[in-house]
Order: sequence, then C-alpha cells, then structure tokens
Amino acid sequence: MADQSKNSTPEIFELNNGSMQVKISNYGATITSLSVPDNNGKLADVVLGFDSVDPYVNGLAPYFGCIVGRVANRIKEGKFSLNGVDYTLPINNGPNSLHGGNKGFDKKTWEVVGHKKDGDKPFITFKYHSTDGEEGYPGAVTVTATYTLTSATTMRLDMEAVPENKDTPINLAQHTYWNLSGHESGNILDHRIQIWGSQFTPVDQHSVPTGELLPVKGTPFDFTEEKRIGERIGEVGIGYDHNYVLDCPDQEKDGLKHAAKLRDGESSRVMDLWTDAPGVQFYTGNYVDGVVGKGNAVYGKHAGVCLETQGFPNAINQKSFPCVVVKAGEKYKQTMLFEFSA
Repeated sequence: MADQSKNSTPEIFELNNGSMQVKISNYGATITSLSVPDNNGKLADVVLGFDSVDPYVNGLAPYFGCIVGRVANRIKEGKFSLNGVDYTLPINNGPNSLHGGNKGFDKKTWEVVGHKKDGDKPFITFKYHSTDGEEGYPGAVTVTATYTLTSATTMRLDMEAVPENKDTPINLAQHTYWNLSGHESGNILDHRIQIWGSQFTPVDQHSVPTGELLPVKGTPFDFTEEKRIGERIGEVGIGYDHNYVLDCPDQEKDGLKHAAKLRDGESSRVMDLWTDAPGVQFYTGNYVDGVVGKGNAVYGKHAGVCLETQGFPNAINQKSFPCVVVKAGEKYKQTMLFEFSA
C-alpha cells in the first residue's frame, strides 16, 4: 500500500492497535478520523472531517485535521525580513498570510515513506519536499511527520524539518478539530478544558498578536483551572482564537510538557495533550459554518476545538517572541502526544 503513494495519489491510510483506530491521508498529512472508546467501551470518531479525500483536495475543509506550514498561523501583512532580504507572502486571511499561504503544506500530497498498519506501535511516516521560493518562503526544506500509536489509547506525532540551503522560518502545527462527544454531536461549548498557560498573546483587530504577553488571571482567557469552554466565550467576540504561552508545566512526560486537558462530561472521554512547543493556539471553530462532513453530519460554528501547539503567531516579526528561524542544515523538531482516557 505504501508503495502506491510514490505516484502521489491522495488516499487514506489506517492505523489500528485494537483499541483505537486512526485514518490519515497523505494529502496534507491529515487525520480524517480517530475513534476512541468512552467509559463503556463505546467507540466514537472524535475528529471533524470527510469520508473521502475528495473534499480535502477540492478545498472544502477549513484546515480539518491537517499539518499546516511552512509557517502556521498569521504573519502580519504577509511580510518579513531575514538576513537583509525582504520577503512577501500570499495574503489569504484579511491583510495577513495564514498557515503557509494559498497552497501550504496542508494542500500538498506527501510521500509515504513508512507504514505499519496494525500490531505493536502502528505508524505512518510522511515526507514532503518544499522548494525554494514556494509560497514566497526562502530556501528548500525537507519535512517529515510520523504518527505512531504508542499505547492502547495514545498517539504521538513527531514533526521534523531541515532547511537545505537557506535560513527560513519554520513553524508547523497540527490542526485537528476535536469533539470528544463524537464528530457529529453538535458544539463543544460544554466541553471542559484546562490550559497550562498563565499568559496569552493578545491580538489586534486582524487576529495578529500585538507583541505583549498578558496574564490570563481574572479574564475570560483563564483556563489555568478546568472550566467550561462556553462559560465566558461571549466575552471574547466570536470565540477563542488565541495563542497561550505554555509557561506553567505541572509535570513532564517523555520530555514533553502538559499543554491542555480536554474533557467531555457526556461520554467521559478525556484528551491530554503534551508538547515541546512554546505555545498552543486555542481555537473554537468560530468560522465553521454548515460544512457537510462524514456521514452527512453538518458542522456548524463551534463544532470542534483545535489545540494547535506551535511557535507564537507572527514570531518572525516579533523579536521578543521565541525565534522561529531555522538555520540551513539545522533541524526543526516538534513532538505532540495525544493521550485519550475515559
């Protein structure tokens, strides 16, 4: 099966360890389905998406399940300077460049370079070669992403990228929309969330960080203790779409810090997210509007929640933010661990 992908045909592959089943496409390295049990052992598919690759390829998915890059999130006015050269990127989100431009990594067919469908630690590895000047970015970059089912109900994602000949900004993010009640079950406002961040990056009217770090304490952005997503969402405009600074780790796992815990009371499913990235974008699906997905489910506003661990948005233009520039020949790495329980 893996060999067929050499011809770069978009298709869907499966990982199954007997407890959880994941379907992932080589188009955008996209998670299309992820089924985990509730406290009664009942499986539900907890990610928004489509039954076939066609809607993804045809541009109907608002970044459902994919890996976004070369630079995730927003770059102000699609401009940056690096090593004395000014770069201009496609504008595709108000006045900004979002998620790598018009045809970012989410809209590319990746090569499958390894795939073990089932048994112990099933995995799939995708590889993509981004050319110099692609979407306005400097230098060629080789990117790999490996999804592994590391235990009964845990999935790990390892992302790496190496710039070949020029320094370049790199900031990859996994953009799955989660609904732990099941993808077709309505909105996520009753989900409860805890985010291990005591600060967030406030944004301007175009959703670009101002450069400040503000404490969440006493604001609608405070999820340092678990609370309902919908509790104060009405106070933040159309919903949450903000980067949190992961600055209060309570524990580590495999060298990763706890980013967030998402809990659905109805099914009792819980997802713990761990990462080594400095931030996480908490996004409540504010722009999802009547998308017809799997099994003809209709996804409306707030139908899913994204927890995109990342470098900070517009970091290339904010010297006070953690640097997202990777030097030629050096390696960008990010690991995410998705731990499900009930």
